[in-house]
Amino acid sequence: MSSDVDYYNLEDLLGQEERLVRDVARRFIDDEFMPRIQLCFREGRFPTELIPRLGELGFLGMTLPTEYGCAGLNNIAYGLVSQELERGDSGLRSFASVQSSLVMYPIFQFGSDEQKKFWLPRLATAEAVGCFGLTEPDFGSNPGGMLTRARRERGGYVLNGTKRWITNGSISDLAVVWAKLEEDGTDVIRGFLVEKERTGFTRRDIPGKFSFRASVTSELIFEDCWIPEDNLLPKTGGLKSPLMCLTQARYGIAWGALGAAMACYESALEYAQNRVMFSRPIGGYQLVQAKLVTMITEITKGQLLAHRLGTLKDAGSMRPQQVSMAKMNNVSTALHTARLARDILGGNGITDDYPVIRHLLNLETVNTYEGTEDIHRLTIGRDVTGLSAFE
Repeated sequence: MSSDVDYYNLEDLLGQEERLVRDVARRFIDDEFMPRIQLCFREGRFPTELIPRLGELGFLGMTLPTEYGCAGLNNIAYGLVSQELERGDSGLRSFASVQSSLVMYPIFQFGSDEQKKFWLPRLATAEAVGCFGLTEPDFGSNPGGMLTRARRERGGYVLNGTKRWITNGSISDLAVVWAKLEEDGTDVIRGFLVEKERTGFTRRDIPGKFSFRASVTSELIFEDCWIPEDNLLPKTGGLKSPLMCLTQARYGIAWGALGAAMACYESALEYAQNRVMFSRPIGGYQLVQAKLVTMITEITKGQLLAHRLGTLKDAGSMRPQQVSMAKMNNVSTALHTARLARDILGGNGITDDYPVIRHLLNLETVNTYEGTEDIHRLTIGRDVTGLSAFE
């Protein structure tokens, strides 16, 4: 962490390997990603040319075992990389998060030995790109209401349904798709692996986005799409399976959102120190200082929350409700920080000469995907009271 955005000297808590991995990610963002992102965001294009670099650097599935070609690093290191990637852009962190937490993780957790041996090394190197099909046009916060169904047929299954708001969808080689399958007279949610070339499987991008412009967001359509028996993730069963995947992804978001907040704060701080108004820098005025103090204080609190969450995760004692708190708090902090930064920059805050408006627009999406702030509040509320407000 740079000294400007490490007010409580959290650097002292990091191990040598964690710092090394973080620094590699930071150099990648500064040297290779930042020169591209302005034009990519303007054009509404994800920099697909950098996908192989994410694999080369070991950023995909980095906490999974080395036997599958992954880095086998701890969750603090993964969090720090997520932070740096989102300091670049939410779309970049989202790509890595989906590949790692929503594609590689379910294959590792719920897949057969053959599925793991075939897919994980390819996904780790980015030879293959994956996506995660859970959300539907009418079912986001209530994924258990999904309409996508799988039907058993000789030698496999037939899928029918639509998934929407799917990161990496149209560039993916493999989709992890969740569908209801009738088993013993009861509908059970199961996970399936669907390769891009399957007949009856089509993808199309969602146009007109003002947020996540440098990211691929798609719709997946299954019309009598047949897949073989071996494409079922055998250890999946019920809504708990995809929710376990979302817990992994939300962990990365809790760290990543801080990266966006750090970028906005640093931009606002530098601007306030150099922008002269009424004969002195605007950083010398009380109201501007108050905003900067709010920003660095909330970022510091979020950093402490994320680091403690990482230690709990590495110890195997992290609970989903704790992830909800970190995701809810840190994304809200990042969004508020981005708005304060835009205010400090004045008119310059709406131009892409500065990163603030891009992060602000992106964070509007991060605030609602993988659990809205309201849903996470209700999740925590149920945990602390023992009473559910969902029904």
